[in-house]
Amino acid sequence: MTTTRSRRTPRPAARAAGPAAHRLALLESMLRVRRFEERCVELYSAARIRGFMHLYIGEEAVAVGVNEALTEDDAVVSTYREHGHALARGVPAEAIMAEMFGKVTGCSRGRGGSMHLFDTGRRFYGGNAIVGGGLPLAAGLALADRMTGRDRVTCCFFGDGAFAEGEFHETANLAALWGLPLLLVCENNLYAMGTALARHQAQTDLALRAAGYGMVSWAVDGMDVLAVEDAARRAAEGVRGGSGPHFLEMRTYRFRAHSMYDSDRYRDKAEIERWRERDPVEGLARRLRDARELTDKDRTALEDRLAAEIDAAVAAAERAPEEPVEDLLKYVTSPVEAIRP
Repeated sequence: MTTTRSRRTPRPAARAAGPAAHRLALLESMLRVRRFEERCVELYSAARIRGFMHLYIGEEAVAVGVNEALTEDDAVVSTYREHGHALARGVPAEAIMAEMFGKVTGCSRGRGGSMHLFDTGRRFYGGNAIVGGGLPLAAGLALADRMTGRDRVTCCFFGDGAFAEGEFHETANLAALWGLPLLLVCENNLYAMGTALARHQAQTDLALRAAGYGMVSWAVDGMDVLAVEDAARRAAEGVRGGSGPHFLEMRTYRFRAHSMYDSDRYRDKAEIERWRERDPVEGLARRLRDARELTDKDRTALEDRLAAEIDAAVAAAERAPEEPVEDLLKYVTSPVEAIRP
């Protein structure tokens, strides 16, 4: 894929503006994800969004911190819980919301919905409804870059549940064997759907297990966006420097159930509240207030700006057309057509 952008173009929260401005930009990015998700809950409850939907609330620090460590030329492969990844990557809220509504102006032309966001222009190679399904795709992207000599990193997000899938082990083995420029980011939120980590993994230190494949691996506080960004930046630099694949275990927690259909009866309510005390959004906001980098007036203005942005995205999605019936078979290839000379 050719691009006119610099391969070293930084992510949106411009570090050159200074540490305080950078931290404020990180807060804005996390709040954008949080408020977008909360609006999706309202729309889904009102049956204006349909289908499956998996919320990212509580895990915002991972998406934002990791994406800050990547360049625009790097690739991102995601999971079915990918709204936060897409927003942090720079996919416009309007395009994502239109996709949620199934409208033709959506980032996947309304054909993918919540679990299949896609934006090749931003090298965001989508959500994937299959647990661990993005891992071999990410390995393929990384292999292509290595074979063509392109100085790029492919970052693949996946959950702790993917550790029980063959795709993880096959991908990790080949990535290490071939020295692929691959950054594996495991979002360990302690539950694979409704199954606690200790119930499906005999060794719950996932970074330790990944190290067994010969990869540089370590665990990170996934509720601290600054810690996430620092770890992801060091890992990305290692990958880009030719040290082969790196693995980051982001120890995080989703505040909501697995999906909107999930009754969430498998977790103790006290456990959820303990993790809520470590809210990554409010945690950074407190640090900024304590450092006199964020005032109540600043926070109100930021919330108002994001509310207006999301309101505009919803309004645009409601106005957008659905795909014409005559185009429904467009982009669809039958098995016979696929093999026809």
